[in-house]
Amino acid sequence: MTSPAPGPLHGIRVLDLTSMISGPTTTLMLADQGADVIKIENPRGGDHTRAVSTKRNGLSASFVNNNRNKRSLTLNLKDPRGVEIFHRLASDADVVAQNFRPGVADRIGVGYDRLKEINPSLIYLSIAGFGDSGPYAQKPVYDPLVQALSGLTTVQGGADEHRPRLVRTILPDKLTGYAASQAVTAALFHRERSGGKGAGEGQHIKLSMFDTVVSFLWGSDMGAHTFVGDELPRETAQSFIDLIYETADGYISVAVQSNKEWGGLCRAFDRLEWLEDSRFASAALRGKNIDERLQMTQDVLRGDTAANWLKRLEAEDVPCAPVLTRGEVIRHPQTLANETVLEIDHPVAGRLRQAQPAPRFSKSPTSFRLPAPLLGADSHQILGHIGLSDDEIEQLAGDGVTSLGHPEGHAQ
Repeated sequence: MTSPAPGPLHGIRVLDLTSMISGPTTTLMLADQGADVIKIENPRGGDHTRAVSTKRNGLSASFVNNNRNKRSLTLNLKDPRGVEIFHRLASDADVVAQNFRPGVADRIGVGYDRLKEINPSLIYLSIAGFGDSGPYAQKPVYDPLVQALSGLTTVQGGADEHRPRLVRTILPDKLTGYAASQAVTAALFHRERSGGKGAGEGQHIKLSMFDTVVSFLWGSDMGAHTFVGDELPRETAQSFIDLIYETADGYISVAVQSNKEWGGLCRAFDRLEWLEDSRFASAALRGKNIDERLQMTQDVLRGDTAANWLKRLEAEDVPCAPVLTRGEVIRHPQTLANETVLEIDHPVAGRLRQAQPAPRFSKSPTSFRLPAPLLGADSHQILGHIGLSDDEIEQLAGDGVTSLGHPEGHAQ
């Protein structure tokens, strides 16, 4: 681990009841920015991502990538003693986050209405798949289903008449985490301006993966449905191919918009006659005749190697980039210059690569303070902090209300 540093959310305590990806992504961002995140898991197995493949020494890559900088407390919330302990923790917490199916948190006694009685200034986050009401509210949900219902798959397919396609990453899950973490910090800011912890206004934040993706798409992909009364009956593809081009030995991406960039591409290709072609005389005409233009671009690019084309295009200041595999990304000079990916040591999983948090704060830097915890690694410490004796903690562990993981899961 790098040396601990107080991030911008230092002093904020988050009780994290989430699992899988969307919720843990939310709380990971808060944790990386300095919040004390207590990940609360069922003693019997914990977060499902602990059990998925790609493991070393019993820890999965998915879990360690999404749960660093958190402490693990196991509580059986089906036992009244587990709920009572959670209430004690919530009385002094700043944030509670959960992504249970709608209604579950209320039924087990950890919903917003109950917790705001204990802590009126609490920020409470509820993440749902499709929403907390409506015909899909109670449906089980995974990322591909949200991609399908939100229209993302038809956007990815290119046109309504083309086969819909999934984005090959769990974008709705991860995007929801980004939206949710921003909402939490905005609510904390509102609480601070209205009186601060203990006196300021708490509130309940509700968001769904479905709403997040539709909102995300609207800025660039819903133009045909923006002007009421002038909707287009069917979406058509902007072009028959995307902006990934085949060269003699690999793939590159090239994108031109302005007249200056178009001129640079024509010079790099040694096709000055294209500058006189009336089909491409303006940005609007180049958009109208996009299929012809992209096919001509592809035909030229097949004639030389990726490295040679990138060199020629860069010399003319044409936007371009190599198409990299995941393994190549790690070693690319831009990745190294940005220190985008770092290597850190986990006390159980060993040497890890981790992506740095994207925002870089000049005054309150993020840091890798804690490794992703073993299940229940911090149970004894956290329960002791709220006044339970060693004997009481051992009794709770014996009764299955909590479990006591190996403390080396958080060795420094």
